[in-house]
Amino acid sequence: MKISQLSYVLLSVSLVLLLAGCSGANSGGKSSAPSASADPAAGEKKTPVTFTYFNAAVAGKDANTNETVLGKLLEDQTGVNFKMEYLVGDLNTKLGVMIAGGDLPDVVVPDSGIDKMLDAKAFIPLNDLLDQYAPNLKKLYGPYWDQMASEDGNIYVIPFAASNGFVPDMYQPGAFYIQQGVLKEFGYPKIQTLDEYFDLIKKYKEKYPQIDGGDTIGFETLTDDWRFFTLTNPAPNLNGLPNEGEVFVDMETKKAAVTGDKDFMKRWLQKLNEANSEGLLDKESLVAKYDQYIAKLSSGRVLGFFDYGWQIVPAVQNLVQAGNDDRNFIGFPLVFEKGTKDQYLDPPTFVTNRGIGITTRAKDPARIIQYFDNMVKEENQKLLFWGEQGKTYEVDDKGRFYRTEEQIAQIQNPEFQQSYGFSYFSYYWPMGAGLFEDGNAYFPDRQPEVVEKSYTEGDKRILEAYGLKVFTDVYSPPDERKWYPVWSANKQQGSKEQLFEQKKMDLQRKWFPKLILAAPDKFDAMWGDYVADFNKLDVKAYEDWANSVVQDRLAGKKR
Repeated sequence: MKISQLSYVLLSVSLVLLLAGCSGANSGGKSSAPSASADPAAGEKKTPVTFTYFNAAVAGKDANTNETVLGKLLEDQTGVNFKMEYLVGDLNTKLGVMIAGGDLPDVVVPDSGIDKMLDAKAFIPLNDLLDQYAPNLKKLYGPYWDQMASEDGNIYVIPFAASNGFVPDMYQPGAFYIQQGVLKEFGYPKIQTLDEYFDLIKKYKEKYPQIDGGDTIGFETLTDDWRFFTLTNPAPNLNGLPNEGEVFVDMETKKAAVTGDKDFMKRWLQKLNEANSEGLLDKESLVAKYDQYIAKLSSGRVLGFFDYGWQIVPAVQNLVQAGNDDRNFIGFPLVFEKGTKDQYLDPPTFVTNRGIGITTRAKDPARIIQYFDNMVKEENQKLLFWGEQGKTYEVDDKGRFYRTEEQIAQIQNPEFQQSYGFSYFSYYWPMGAGLFEDGNAYFPDRQPEVVEKSYTEGDKRILEAYGLKVFTDVYSPPDERKWYPVWSANKQQGSKEQLFEQKKMDLQRKWFPKLILAAPDKFDAMWGDYVADFNKLDVKAYEDWANSVVQDRLAGKKR
C-alpha cells in the first residue's frame, strides 16, 4: 500500500471525536433524537469575532484560520475566525495547567486527554445548542445519535467522521513501511511475512552501510509519550488481528482477552531483539522524541518502520520534496505466517472517545456551534476537502471530481497546504466521511480519479511490478466487527480499566526496551519475569470490562 504525498497532505486514516458546546451558561438537557429545525444560517450574525482553538492531538504551525484561503471563505460566511494553537511538550501537563489555572481556550481538541477535560467539567453540554442551532450537524450525525450521549444524557462529544457509506482506503492505515529503493534493488520481491521483511532490510544494509554519507538505519520505531502504541500495535496485526487496543476479540466466541502477555507479543518483541543483535535496530528510537523520529525518517537513511500514515505526514512531505522516489516508503500488511489473513484495514466504525469541545470559558458557544454547523453543510465539506472548482479540482461530464497533474503538484507543496488551509481543515473539526450524495468521495485520497494521477514514476513501477491497480490491493478486506474498536469505549478517569491501562503502559515502558536490547540468550527468562509482573495487574477486571463493551455493542448500546 502506498504512502503517496497526497494521502497525507489531505487526510489521515483514522477517526476521532468532535466535541462541541452549549449556550453561554452550562445548559444541560437530555439527549434527543434529531428533529427537523430551520437552518439559522440565513439570520446568523456576521459581526467579526475571533475564538481561540487549542489542538493537543498533533503538532502544527500556530495560525489564524482567516490567514488561509479556506478559513477566509468560512469567515466571509460566518464572521468567525479561530486563532489556532498546537501542542508543544507533554499533552497531560499542558491540559493540567490549563485546567488548574482556568486559562482555557474557547475550543479544545484534547485527544487522549479527553477524560481529564470531562472530569474537570471543562466542557459544556451540547444538547440545547444542537436543537436550536445545528440542523446540519444533526442531519450528518443522525444515524449515530444514540451513541453520542454520555451517562448523564448529555452530548459532550461529536465524533469527527460520521460516515455515509464505506469507501476503501486507497492508502494504508497501519503498515510495515519499507524504502522503495530496497524493493527495486532486489527486483520487487513479494513480501508477506515479518521474516521476509527483515531479511530484505538486512541484505540491503549489508550492501549499502551508508546512505548519503550517513549510516544506514535498518529499522526505526516510535515510543514517545502516548505514541507508545506504535511499538505495541504490530503484534496482534502480525497475528491476523485488527487493532482493538489492549485486547483482541475471538471472532467465534466474541470473547475479549488482553494482548500484553500473549505469544504473538513475545514473538514480535523477540524479532526486534534479534534485529537489534544484528545491528538493524536504531537503539536511539527507543528513547527519541517524535520530532527526532520524523527527522530520522526524513533523512532518507531509514529502510523500514511500522507506523500509521497520519503520524508520518511531515516525513513524507520532506521526502516528496527531496524528489528521490527510492528514498520514499511504501507499506505492506505483514503477518507472521504465510496464509494468515491480514486485518490492518479498519471496518466501518464510529469512534466516540476523541473530539473537540467548547469550554466553560468560551465567549459565545452559540456562535461557535453555528460555525461548526455551517462547516458540515455538504457544499462546505466539499470546499474543505476538495477546495475550489477550477482551482484545486475539476468536474468531468459525469459529475466526477478529479485533479489535474498541475493541481496535484500544487497541493503537494506544504506551504500551499498551509496557506490554502488544507493542512488545518482536513481533520480535527466536525466532518463527514464516505460518499457525498452525488457519489464522489469526501476525501480526495479515496477518489480513484485522483489517486491514479497522484502516483509518482516510482509508484507506477511498483504497481506494475506487483500487478496492482492501487496499493491497498495487497490488503485483505476487513471482517465485520460490530463491536470494533474496543479501545474507543469511554473510560472514566480513575476507573479500574483506566488504571489498568496506565499501569500496563508503565510496565511495558519499563520492560519492552529491556527485552528488545537484551542479549538474545537472556530474552526468554526476561519475558517470563515480565509476564509475572503483568499478571499482578487486575487482568480479569479489565477483560470483564472489555467483554461488557463487546456485548453492549453487539446489542446496539453505546459504550
